[in-house]
Amino acid sequence: MIPDPPFALLVELTHRCPLQCPYCSNPLDMERAAGEMTTEEWCGVIRQAAGLGCMQIHFSGGEPTVRPDLEILVAEAAAAGLYTNLITSGVLCDRARLERLAAAGLEHVQLSFQGATAPIADRIAGYAGGHEKKLSFARDVRAAGLPLTANFVVHRQNAHQLDAMIDMAVEMAAERIEIANVQYYGWALKNRAALMPSRDQLNVMIESVSAARERLKGILAIDFVVPDYYARRPKPCMGGWGQRFLNISPSGKVLPCHAAESITTLAFDNVREKPLDDIWLNGPAFRAFRGTDWMPEPCRACDRKEIDWGGCRCQAFAITGDAAQTDPACALSKNHSRLVATALEDAQSGGEDFVYRNFRSAKALPGL
Repeated sequence: MIPDPPFALLVELTHRCPLQCPYCSNPLDMERAAGEMTTEEWCGVIRQAAGLGCMQIHFSGGEPTVRPDLEILVAEAAAAGLYTNLITSGVLCDRARLERLAAAGLEHVQLSFQGATAPIADRIAGYAGGHEKKLSFARDVRAAGLPLTANFVVHRQNAHQLDAMIDMAVEMAAERIEIANVQYYGWALKNRAALMPSRDQLNVMIESVSAARERLKGILAIDFVVPDYYARRPKPCMGGWGQRFLNISPSGKVLPCHAAESITTLAFDNVREKPLDDIWLNGPAFRAFRGTDWMPEPCRACDRKEIDWGGCRCQAFAITGDAAQTDPACALSKNHSRLVATALEDAQSGGEDFVYRNFRSAKALPGL
């Protein structure tokens, strides 16, 4: 299969972050500052991505505002004609810097929240005072005239605040809200027993989102992602492996999705060593699960195979140890009942304590 040009590029500029969220999508083996790509290297990547046909660039991390060269990178992307989006915790960026980023060409901000109240949100993030800083930053974003998306990752320990989260998004004049249940890879997999919601909690969330969509039609766009462990059909992860999306790690590894490094049987090319277009078209990691030829049964014969593209490879690997297996989220998978049983057990008997995401914990954790 010859892919179309990628639509979006996610650049993880750094793994450094003041927050310690126990569901972070960064790999357990995080990159130290010394291994991060330089300003010049990132600018070269941005030009290559634009030449490849990318339309959007998302600046992420860790916390991307840790990088003092962020304004330079935003300006480079804007000059290359890319739509620029900042994915941030908001706790390190003041109004003056936000205005500099907007002047450089920043067009949109996605701001993460861990809950609707400071005691819960700050405990989950492992960062005292973070919630109030986020609310202040949200006001700065709107004052700068930038569109704002509020990102809420929901799980067992904050699901009861969902209605308050939605109300909070309206109060801060967000245009869009993403309510995403935790996806269990890496750090989230390590903390699954502390995060997994119950089926009853999920049902309440679905009802809340449905009611809010009706009530706030034309005011707030609401995206909602259910936990795969309770699904019956897999989602088309990233629009299909290696078909719509590029992710580049702080050290230059080029990934088909932000969690791809959790598949330890794959090797990933580095943009420091190969051109981006060559990696996109010919990289073994990208070709491994692109299209449908790789699919086992029952995926190969399924009439949804070009709708969900086989679901999530990272999840298949996390549950079965084989990334080529049918996504266990699918009811037709031989591992589906195992997935559901795990969810029910974790939701009922899991504890409340987190293994926080930080370099010290990463060093101490055993492999998956």
